[in-house]
Amino acid sequence: MDYKEIEQLLERYWQGDTSLNEEQTLRQFFLSNQVPAHLERYRALFAYQQMAQTERTSEDFEAKLMARIETEAPVVQIRSVSWMTRLKPLWNAAAAVALLLMMGNAIEHSFHRNDCEMALPDTISQQISAPNMALSEEAKKAKQAQQLIDSLKRIERQALEADSTADLQELK
Repeated sequence: MDYKEIEQLLERYWQGDTSLNEEQTLRQFFLSNQVPAHLERYRALFAYQQMAQTERTSEDFEAKLMARIETEAPVVQIRSVSWMTRLKPLWNAAAAVALLLMMGNAIEHSFHRNDCEMALPDTISQQISAPNMALSEEAKKAKQAQQLIDSLKRIERQALEADSTADLQELK
């Protein structure tokens, strides 16, 4: 057989374009002793294919396999899973989200604390002056109330004096 023809068959074989008869021709060629040196590297492939086709399992192979499977098969026990166990990953995720939100709030608060510390003197002065202002307004109201009481006492005295003079005049 021509080596050029074998090389062309090999090329078609690698592309998957050969028929079964052509593949059989390649196998027979590579199993012969007339393989040139530059094609010797393909001999093992076709020899393996020939050997694999002739290889068969023993008659008791299936029985041995089933016996081995039955002895080595682990016993699977079914356990019931409660709702709490099923929801545990969700609780963990919720806790992680809550923790991240708290940390974010703390970080944001710490950044705004610097702004608040600059405005702190104003806040303290407002807190100090606010009670003083409240006290001064209460003092004004108390003073007005005292003036009102004093006026009422004068009116009452005048009314008593007028009554007593009227009584005295009646007695005379």
